[in-house]
Amino acid sequence: MSSTNPVAVVTGAGSGIGKACVLALARAGYRVVLAGRRADALQQVAAQAGGGVTLLCVPTDVTQPADVDALFAATLQRFGRVDVLFNNAGISANGIAFEDLSFEKWRAVVDTNLNGMFLCAQGAYRAMKGQSPRGGRIINNGSISAHAPRPDSAPYTATKHAVTGLTKSISLDGRAYDIACGQIDIGNAVTDMAARMATGVKQADGRIAPEAMLDVARVADAVVHMAGLPLEANVQFMTIMATKMPFVGRG
Repeated sequence: MSSTNPVAVVTGAGSGIGKACVLALARAGYRVVLAGRRADALQQVAAQAGGGVTLLCVPTDVTQPADVDALFAATLQRFGRVDVLFNNAGISANGIAFEDLSFEKWRAVVDTNLNGMFLCAQGAYRAMKGQSPRGGRIINNGSISAHAPRPDSAPYTATKHAVTGLTKSISLDGRAYDIACGQIDIGNAVTDMAARMATGVKQADGRIAPEAMLDVARVADAVVHMAGLPLEANVQFMTIMATKMPFVGRG
């Protein structure tokens, strides 16, 4: 792999959607930086990708500014630039009734899904603005919850609505520096986090019902497509979801 191949940073890289995207980006020829809280999980994903010196694992808690600063410092030291950030790390507190939701749970979701996404986007933005050639692409992982909530999902839904505002602001502010920013909203991809959807999840009318699921590889393909566009083009928002999930409509 050439030293001119683009560099992609993936947060939440140790499992789920992040892992799938690391593997897909590596196959597509990217030099990939894996960021996540668990060093052992990152190493396992890197071994599966088989990228050798073209992969860099940086244990990172995205809620900690010093960790995020260290992530981008390590990326620039190893590869010299940042071409793509897949801003993916996220958690949920779904399934807790609104009146029973503790402030600690609320704050944990906000810290990861919003504050962490801001910190990582800012780190990438600074690198992209200062490098030569200038510019790059930030892809924020939103959710179909950014359009419509599930029952008992206030922290997750609120943060994903906020991510949409962050995406639009970065897209606007980044124009002057050739920084493109888009968002992918994902519905029911097969991951450990979403596995419960296939066995039964609370619906808007209170019923518990299984939902159709989407192979996470299709999500990774979509992220690679967004990442690979020339900077003159941007997928501002993409929704990718299981075709038969109960999202569009009244059920």
